[in-house]
Amino acid sequence: MIGMFVSPVGVYSAEISLPKIRGRLILGTSLGLASGILLMYCLGYFLRHNIQLIFGISCCYQLAATLLVFPMPESPIWLLTRGKEERARKSLRYFRGLPKKEVDYVPEFEAELAHMKELANASNTTAAGESLSQMIHRPEVYKPVLMMTTFFGFQQACGVVVIIVYAVQIAQQAGVTIDPVLVAVMLGVARIITTLFMSGIFEKWGRKPSGIFSATGMGACMLLLAGGNWFPDTLGTLHWLPVACIVAHIVFSTMGMLTLPFFMISEVFPQRARGSASGIAIFFGMILSFIMLKIYPNMESALGTANLFAFYAGISFLAAVFIGAFVPETRGRTLEELEERWQTGKFSRRLTIVNLKDVELHEVFLKK
Repeated sequence: MIGMFVSPVGVYSAEISLPKIRGRLILGTSLGLASGILLMYCLGYFLRHNIQLIFGISCCYQLAATLLVFPMPESPIWLLTRGKEERARKSLRYFRGLPKKEVDYVPEFEAELAHMKELANASNTTAAGESLSQMIHRPEVYKPVLMMTTFFGFQQACGVVVIIVYAVQIAQQAGVTIDPVLVAVMLGVARIITTLFMSGIFEKWGRKPSGIFSATGMGACMLLLAGGNWFPDTLGTLHWLPVACIVAHIVFSTMGMLTLPFFMISEVFPQRARGSASGIAIFFGMILSFIMLKIYPNMESALGTANLFAFYAGISFLAAVFIGAFVPETRGRTLEELEERWQTGKFSRRLTIVNLKDVELHEVFLKK
Protein backbone atom coordinates (compact mmCIF):
# COMPACT_ATOMS: atom_id res chain seq x y z
CA MET A 1 0.00 0.00 0.00
CA ILE A 2 2.93 2.36 0.63
CA GLY A 3 4.13 1.64 -2.91
CA MET A 4 0.69 2.43 -4.36
CA PHE A 5 0.73 5.75 -2.52
CA VAL A 6 4.33 6.82 -3.17
CA SER A 7 4.32 6.21 -6.94
CA PRO A 8 1.55 8.70 -7.94
CA VAL A 9 2.86 11.32 -5.50
CA GLY A 10 6.22 11.51 -7.29
CA VAL A 11 4.66 11.49 -10.75
CA TYR A 12 2.11 14.14 -9.78
CA SER A 13 4.82 16.37 -8.31
CA ALA A 14 6.88 16.18 -11.50
CA GLU A 15 3.92 16.92 -13.77
CA ILE A 16 2.63 20.01 -11.95
CA SER A 17 5.97 21.70 -11.18
CA LEU A 18 8.27 24.00 -13.07
CA PRO A 19 11.70 22.48 -13.84
CA LYS A 20 13.51 24.84 -11.46
CA ILE A 21 11.44 23.73 -8.44
CA ARG A 22 10.79 20.13 -9.50
CA GLY A 23 13.48 18.75 -7.21
CA ARG A 24 12.29 20.60 -4.13
CA LEU A 25 8.69 19.57 -4.72
CA ILE A 26 9.51 15.90 -5.26
CA LEU A 27 11.62 15.90 -2.09
CA GLY A 28 8.42 16.74 -0.26
CA THR A 29 7.63 13.02 -0.58
CA SER A 30 10.81 12.08 1.27
CA LEU A 31 10.22 14.80 3.85
CA GLY A 32 6.69 13.50 4.43
CA LEU A 33 7.93 9.92 4.89
CA ALA A 34 10.69 11.09 7.24
CA SER A 35 8.20 13.13 9.28
CA GLY A 36 5.84 10.18 9.56
CA ILE A 37 8.61 7.85 10.72
CA LEU A 38 9.79 10.43 13.28
CA LEU A 39 6.22 10.66 14.56
CA MET A 40 6.16 6.87 15.03
CA TYR A 41 9.52 6.98 16.83
CA CYS A 42 8.21 9.69 19.16
CA LEU A 43 4.98 7.78 19.82
CA GLY A 44 7.09 4.71 20.54
CA TYR A 45 9.20 6.70 22.97
CA PHE A 46 6.35 8.31 24.92
CA LEU A 47 3.64 5.65 24.48
CA ARG A 48 5.76 2.50 24.22
CA HIS A 49 3.32 0.47 26.35
CA ASN A 50 0.09 1.54 24.58
CA ILE A 51 0.21 0.07 21.08
CA GLN A 52 -3.57 0.48 20.60
CA LEU A 53 -3.33 4.26 21.05
CA ILE A 54 -0.42 4.41 18.58
CA PHE A 55 -2.51 2.51 16.01
CA GLY A 56 -5.46 4.84 16.60
CA ILE A 57 -3.35 7.97 16.04
CA SER A 58 -1.93 6.44 12.85
CA CYS A 59 -5.41 5.71 11.53
CA CYS A 60 -6.41 9.35 12.04
CA TYR A 61 -3.49 10.47 9.89
CA GLN A 62 -4.41 8.00 7.14
CA LEU A 63 -8.02 9.21 7.15
CA ALA A 64 -6.88 12.84 6.91
CA ALA A 65 -4.53 12.01 4.02
CA THR A 66 -7.32 10.25 2.14
CA LEU A 67 -9.77 13.14 2.54
CA LEU A 68 -7.18 15.72 1.46
CA VAL A 69 -6.68 13.96 -1.89
CA PHE A 70 -10.22 14.62 -3.12
CA PRO A 71 -10.01 18.42 -3.67
CA MET A 72 -6.69 18.18 -5.54
CA PRO A 73 -6.98 18.89 -9.30
CA GLU A 74 -5.56 16.45 -11.83
CA SER A 75 -2.24 17.38 -13.42
CA PRO A 76 -2.55 19.46 -16.64
CA ILE A 77 -0.45 17.09 -18.77
CA TRP A 78 -2.56 14.08 -17.74
CA LEU A 79 -5.77 15.95 -18.60
CA LEU A 80 -4.36 16.94 -22.01
CA THR A 81 -3.49 13.32 -22.85
CA ARG A 82 -7.17 12.53 -22.19
CA GLY A 83 -8.35 15.36 -24.43
CA LYS A 84 -9.71 17.48 -21.56
CA GLU A 85 -8.19 20.77 -22.65
CA GLU A 86 -10.45 23.15 -20.73
CA ARG A 87 -9.89 21.33 -17.44
CA ALA A 88 -6.17 21.25 -18.17
CA ARG A 89 -6.17 25.00 -18.68
CA LYS A 90 -7.91 25.58 -15.35
CA SER A 91 -5.58 23.17 -13.60
CA LEU A 92 -2.45 24.85 -14.95
CA ARG A 93 -3.74 28.30 -13.98
CA TYR A 94 -4.31 26.99 -10.47
CA PHE A 95 -0.78 25.58 -10.16
CA ARG A 96 0.78 28.75 -11.58
CA GLY A 97 -1.09 30.96 -9.13
CA LEU A 98 -3.17 32.76 -11.74
CA PRO A 99 -6.75 33.96 -11.15
CA LYS A 100 -9.55 31.62 -12.16
CA LYS A 101 -11.02 34.25 -14.45
CA GLU A 102 -8.76 34.86 -17.44
CA VAL A 103 -8.70 38.65 -17.32
CA ASP A 104 -5.19 39.25 -18.65
CA TYR A 105 -3.21 37.50 -21.36
CA VAL A 106 -0.09 35.86 -19.84
CA PRO A 107 2.42 34.93 -22.56
CA GLU A 108 4.45 32.60 -20.32
CA PHE A 109 1.31 30.67 -19.37
CA GLU A 110 0.14 30.34 -22.98
CA ALA A 111 3.59 29.19 -24.08
CA GLU A 112 3.76 26.54 -21.36
CA LEU A 113 0.26 25.28 -22.14
CA ALA A 114 1.08 25.08 -25.86
CA HIS A 115 4.24 23.11 -25.06
CA MET A 116 2.23 20.71 -22.90
CA LYS A 117 -0.24 20.21 -25.76
CA GLU A 118 2.62 19.28 -28.08
CA LEU A 119 3.96 16.77 -25.56
CA ALA A 120 0.50 15.29 -24.99
CA ASN A 121 -0.16 14.96 -28.73
CA ALA A 122 3.25 13.39 -29.31
CA SER A 123 2.66 11.00 -26.42
CA ASN A 124 -0.78 10.01 -27.70
CA THR A 125 0.55 9.52 -31.24
CA THR A 126 3.42 7.32 -30.09
CA ALA A 127 1.33 5.32 -27.66
CA ALA A 128 -1.70 4.97 -29.93
CA GLY A 129 -2.95 1.42 -29.76
CA GLU A 130 0.02 0.28 -27.64
CA SER A 131 -0.47 -1.90 -24.61
CA LEU A 132 1.89 -1.82 -21.65
CA SER A 133 3.55 -5.04 -22.84
CA GLN A 134 4.25 -3.42 -26.22
CA MET A 135 5.36 -0.13 -24.70
CA ILE A 136 7.85 -1.84 -22.39
CA HIS A 137 9.86 -2.99 -25.44
CA ARG A 138 10.78 0.61 -26.28
CA PRO A 139 14.29 1.61 -25.10
CA GLU A 140 13.02 4.84 -23.53
CA VAL A 141 10.79 2.68 -21.30
CA TYR A 142 12.59 -0.58 -20.53
CA LYS A 143 16.01 0.99 -19.97
CA PRO A 144 14.90 3.35 -17.18
CA VAL A 145 12.69 0.58 -15.76
CA LEU A 146 15.71 -1.73 -15.46
CA MET A 147 17.87 1.06 -14.09
CA MET A 148 15.36 2.18 -11.45
CA THR A 149 14.45 -1.39 -10.49
CA THR A 150 18.13 -2.15 -9.88
CA PHE A 151 18.51 1.14 -8.01
CA PHE A 152 15.61 0.24 -5.71
CA GLY A 153 17.16 -3.21 -5.30
CA PHE A 154 20.43 -1.72 -4.03
CA GLN A 155 18.49 0.72 -1.84
CA GLN A 156 16.74 -2.10 -0.01
CA ALA A 157 19.65 -4.57 0.05
CA CYS A 158 22.14 -2.13 1.58
CA GLY A 159 20.23 -2.17 4.87
CA VAL A 160 18.93 1.39 4.99
CA VAL A 161 15.29 0.37 5.51
CA VAL A 162 16.37 -2.31 7.98
CA ILE A 163 18.14 0.38 10.03
CA ILE A 164 14.99 2.53 10.02
CA VAL A 165 12.58 -0.24 11.02
CA TYR A 166 14.85 -2.19 13.39
CA ALA A 167 16.53 0.92 14.82
CA VAL A 168 15.96 -0.09 18.45
CA GLN A 169 17.17 -3.68 18.03
CA ILE A 170 20.20 -2.68 15.95
CA ALA A 171 21.16 -0.02 18.50
CA GLN A 172 21.09 -2.69 21.21
CA GLN A 173 23.12 -5.16 19.12
CA ALA A 174 25.67 -2.48 18.26
CA GLY A 175 26.36 -1.88 21.95
CA VAL A 176 24.62 1.48 22.42
CA THR A 177 24.62 2.39 26.11
CA ILE A 178 21.77 4.96 26.07
CA ASP A 179 18.03 4.27 25.66
CA PRO A 180 17.78 2.58 22.21
CA VAL A 181 14.33 4.10 21.62
CA LEU A 182 15.90 7.54 22.11
CA VAL A 183 18.47 6.58 19.47
CA ALA A 184 15.56 5.88 17.10
CA VAL A 185 14.18 9.39 17.76
CA MET A 186 17.65 10.81 17.05
CA LEU A 187 17.66 8.94 13.72
CA GLY A 188 14.31 10.46 12.79
CA VAL A 189 15.48 13.99 13.61
CA ALA A 190 18.74 13.50 11.70
CA ARG A 191 16.83 12.25 8.66
CA ILE A 192 14.46 15.23 8.59
CA ILE A 193 17.27 17.78 9.01
CA THR A 194 19.27 16.16 6.21
CA THR A 195 16.22 15.96 3.91
CA LEU A 196 15.65 19.72 4.29
CA PHE A 197 19.05 20.36 2.70
CA MET A 198 18.80 17.69 0.01
CA SER A 199 17.25 19.91 -2.66
CA GLY A 200 20.22 22.26 -2.55
CA ILE A 201 22.68 19.36 -2.46
CA PHE A 202 21.09 17.64 -5.47
CA GLU A 203 21.09 20.90 -7.44
CA LYS A 204 24.65 21.83 -6.47
CA TRP A 205 26.33 18.42 -6.68
CA GLY A 206 24.03 16.66 -9.13
CA ARG A 207 22.26 13.31 -8.74
CA LYS A 208 25.15 11.00 -9.59
CA PRO A 209 27.83 12.50 -7.25
CA SER A 210 25.28 12.67 -4.41
CA GLY A 211 24.40 9.00 -4.87
CA ILE A 212 28.04 7.87 -4.99
CA PHE A 213 28.94 9.92 -1.90
CA SER A 214 25.87 8.58 -0.05
CA ALA A 215 26.52 4.90 -0.81
CA THR A 216 30.23 5.18 0.03
CA GLY A 217 29.50 6.88 3.36
CA MET A 218 26.91 4.25 4.24
CA GLY A 219 29.43 1.48 3.52
CA ALA A 220 32.04 3.16 5.74
CA CYS A 221 29.55 3.48 8.63
CA MET A 222 28.59 -0.18 8.37
CA LEU A 223 32.25 -1.26 8.32
CA LEU A 224 32.89 0.75 11.51
CA LEU A 225 29.88 -0.89 13.17
CA ALA A 226 31.21 -4.30 12.16
CA GLY A 227 34.69 -3.34 13.40
CA GLY A 228 33.31 -2.54 16.84
CA ASN A 229 32.22 -6.19 17.10
CA TRP A 230 35.30 -7.63 15.41
CA PHE A 231 37.75 -5.68 17.58
CA PRO A 232 36.12 -5.29 21.01
CA ASP A 233 39.42 -4.34 22.67
CA THR A 234 40.06 -1.38 20.35
CA LEU A 235 37.10 -0.04 18.40
CA GLY A 236 34.73 -1.73 20.83
CA THR A 237 35.95 0.47 23.67
CA LEU A 238 34.66 3.62 21.93
CA HIS A 239 31.17 3.71 23.43
CA TRP A 240 30.14 6.72 21.36
CA LEU A 241 31.05 5.01 18.06
CA PRO A 242 27.85 2.88 17.58
CA VAL A 243 25.54 5.88 18.07
CA ALA A 244 27.67 8.06 15.80
CA CYS A 245 27.78 5.39 13.07
CA ILE A 246 24.04 4.67 13.15
CA VAL A 247 23.12 8.38 13.03
CA ALA A 248 25.76 9.05 10.33
CA HIS A 249 24.42 6.09 8.33
CA ILE A 250 20.96 7.68 8.27
CA VAL A 251 22.46 11.05 7.29
CA PHE A 252 24.48 9.50 4.45
CA SER A 253 21.51 7.43 3.25
CA THR A 254 19.25 10.50 3.20
CA MET A 255 21.85 12.28 1.05
CA GLY A 256 21.28 9.81 -1.78
CA MET A 257 20.37 6.15 -1.45
CA LEU A 258 17.20 6.69 0.54
CA THR A 259 15.87 9.74 -1.32
CA LEU A 260 17.42 9.61 -4.79
CA PRO A 261 15.39 6.69 -6.24
CA PHE A 262 12.11 8.35 -5.26
CA PHE A 263 13.49 11.66 -6.53
CA MET A 264 14.46 10.26 -9.94
CA ILE A 265 11.42 8.00 -10.42
CA SER A 266 9.43 10.95 -11.74
CA GLU A 267 12.24 12.24 -13.98
CA VAL A 268 13.44 9.30 -16.06
CA PHE A 269 10.24 7.89 -17.58
CA PRO A 270 8.42 9.26 -20.67
CA GLN A 271 5.01 10.78 -20.14
CA ARG A 272 3.03 7.99 -21.81
CA ALA A 273 4.54 5.29 -19.56
CA ARG A 274 5.38 7.26 -16.43
CA GLY A 275 2.59 5.95 -14.23
CA SER A 276 2.95 2.28 -15.17
CA ALA A 277 6.76 2.27 -15.33
CA SER A 278 7.21 4.00 -11.97
CA GLY A 279 4.66 1.62 -10.50
CA ILE A 280 6.68 -1.39 -11.70
CA ALA A 281 9.91 -0.04 -10.18
CA ILE A 282 8.33 0.92 -6.84
CA PHE A 283 6.43 -2.38 -6.70
CA PHE A 284 9.73 -4.25 -6.95
CA GLY A 285 11.28 -1.97 -4.34
CA MET A 286 8.46 -2.47 -1.85
CA ILE A 287 8.45 -6.26 -2.34
CA LEU A 288 12.21 -6.38 -1.75
CA SER A 289 11.76 -4.09 1.27
CA PHE A 290 9.31 -6.58 2.74
CA ILE A 291 11.70 -9.47 2.07
CA MET A 292 14.73 -7.71 3.60
CA LEU A 293 12.74 -6.73 6.70
CA LYS A 294 11.31 -10.21 7.04
CA ILE A 295 14.62 -12.07 6.76
CA TYR A 296 16.70 -9.64 8.83
CA PRO A 297 16.37 -11.66 12.08
CA ASN A 298 17.31 -14.84 10.20
CA MET A 299 20.31 -13.17 8.55
CA GLU A 300 21.45 -11.76 11.88
CA SER A 301 21.17 -15.19 13.45
CA ALA A 302 22.98 -16.96 10.59
CA LEU A 303 25.77 -14.44 9.90
CA GLY A 304 26.17 -12.73 13.23
CA THR A 305 25.79 -9.01 13.85
CA ALA A 306 29.27 -7.98 12.70
CA ASN A 307 29.20 -10.05 9.49
CA LEU A 308 25.73 -8.76 8.64
CA PHE A 309 26.93 -5.18 9.00
CA ALA A 310 29.86 -6.08 6.72
CA PHE A 311 27.41 -7.56 4.19
CA TYR A 312 25.44 -4.30 4.13
CA ALA A 313 28.73 -2.40 3.69
CA GLY A 314 29.64 -4.52 0.67
CA ILE A 315 26.24 -3.91 -0.94
CA SER A 316 26.64 -0.16 -0.33
CA PHE A 317 30.02 -0.08 -2.09
CA LEU A 318 28.53 -2.04 -5.01
CA ALA A 319 25.70 0.50 -5.14
CA ALA A 320 28.25 3.32 -5.48
CA VAL A 321 29.81 1.50 -8.47
CA PHE A 322 26.37 0.98 -10.03
CA ILE A 323 25.44 4.66 -9.66
CA GLY A 324 28.72 5.76 -11.20
CA ALA A 325 28.36 3.40 -14.17
CA PHE A 326 24.64 3.32 -15.00
CA VAL A 327 22.67 6.16 -13.39
CA PRO A 328 22.44 9.23 -15.69
CA GLU A 329 22.85 12.77 -14.45
CA THR A 330 19.39 14.40 -14.63
CA ARG A 331 20.23 17.78 -13.08
CA GLY A 332 19.14 20.59 -15.38
CA ARG A 333 17.71 18.19 -17.97
CA THR A 334 14.18 18.44 -19.30
CA LEU A 335 11.98 15.35 -19.41
CA GLU A 336 12.30 15.39 -23.22
CA GLU A 337 16.11 15.38 -23.04
CA LEU A 338 16.02 12.40 -20.71
CA GLU A 339 13.76 10.49 -23.09
CA GLU A 340 16.24 11.21 -25.89
CA ARG A 341 19.03 9.93 -23.65
CA TRP A 342 17.37 6.53 -23.34
CA GLN A 343 16.66 6.33 -27.07
CA THR A 344 20.11 7.30 -28.33
CA GLY A 345 22.33 6.50 -25.36
CA LYS A 346 23.54 10.11 -24.99
CA PHE A 347 22.37 13.64 -24.36
CA SER A 348 22.53 16.38 -26.97
CA ARG A 349 25.66 18.43 -26.42
CA ARG A 350 24.90 21.45 -24.30
CA LEU A 351 27.11 24.42 -23.58
CA THR A 352 26.30 26.69 -20.62
CA ILE A 353 27.67 30.24 -20.86
CA VAL A 354 28.03 32.25 -17.66
CA ASN A 355 27.90 36.04 -17.91
CA LEU A 356 29.75 37.11 -14.77
CA LYS A 357 28.65 40.72 -15.10
CA ASP A 358 24.97 40.20 -14.52
CA VAL A 359 25.09 36.53 -13.44
CA GLU A 360 22.70 35.31 -16.10
CA LEU A 361 22.73 31.77 -17.43
CA HIS A 362 22.09 31.12 -21.12
CA GLU A 363 21.87 27.59 -22.44
CA VAL A 364 22.97 26.91 -26.02
CA PHE A 365 22.00 23.54 -27.45
CA LEU A 366 24.30 22.25 -30.19
CA LYS A 367 23.02 19.38 -32.29
CA LYS A 368 25.59 16.72 -33.04
